[in-house]
Amino acid sequence: MDQKIAVITGSSSGFGLLTSLEFARKGFKVIATMRNLEKSKELEQLAKKENLHHALNIHALDVTNNHSVSVFKDFIKSIGRVDVLVNNAGYAMGGFSEEITIDEYQQQFETNFFGVIRITNTILPFMRNQGDGLIVNVSSISGLVGFPGISPYVASKHALEGYSESLRLELKPNGISVALVEPGSFNTNIWTTGKKVSLLSQNIASPYHNYMRKIEAQMKKGERNYGNPKQVASLITSLADKHRYIHLRYPVGKGVKSMKTLKHLLPWRLWEKIFLLRIFNK
Repeated sequence: MDQKIAVITGSSSGFGLLTSLEFARKGFKVIATMRNLEKSKELEQLAKKENLHHALNIHALDVTNNHSVSVFKDFIKSIGRVDVLVNNAGYAMGGFSEEITIDEYQQQFETNFFGVIRITNTILPFMRNQGDGLIVNVSSISGLVGFPGISPYVASKHALEGYSESLRLELKPNGISVALVEPGSFNTNIWTTGKKVSLLSQNIASPYHNYMRKIEAQMKKGERNYGNPKQVASLITSLADKHRYIHLRYPVGKGVKSMKTLKHLLPWRLWEKIFLLRIFNK
């Protein structure tokens, strides 16, 4: 049997980097993509350390750029098949809605939502011809629950959830499975170097400045409970073993399942009261 192929976007750090290594360990040929190849050093070093570098093909791919996606499609044609696609590329845009520009919202969606569609539509013809394949879209607890101060990120992940539901129903008859992995808070760079914040919301003159500081304080307090991102990488790779029998949604991380359940069970007014009390402590 030919070696299976996994394509992973956003592989320079975090979940993407760890998932690339995990698939390589499982014997896959991994096409690890990233926008900036200068950021590939960590992945290359870790792969060499485990003698996995022969299983990795690191490729430039900007999911927001049509030309970059077109070049990548030609590369995939030369390979001829893809067994697993992990749509992981993304970042978080922070700030308060009133102070975030439409351009900033659009940039968030270009990466987190439209970028997923671009790459999925690039890979789908190969999977359909095979009559087999797995697409894993890396969402977030923010795709299920709204949080203040990150509305662009929340909106993009909610959109990804709806798209993935429809996509799964469309592709199931073709032997292609779609799954959503919904991490909570993990120790990755998405809330540090992977986060962008509206300049207005950072300004002390902002009417939301105090609110933003309280949210940041809550996030800082919760850092000690952040999970190990290897847990997410292990989950994603495990789905490839049984993909014809997997569920749509896989929440992962401390408190994620309970938060999801409580939001659905509690009346909104009570949910809102509890949520705001936690931030303002009053």
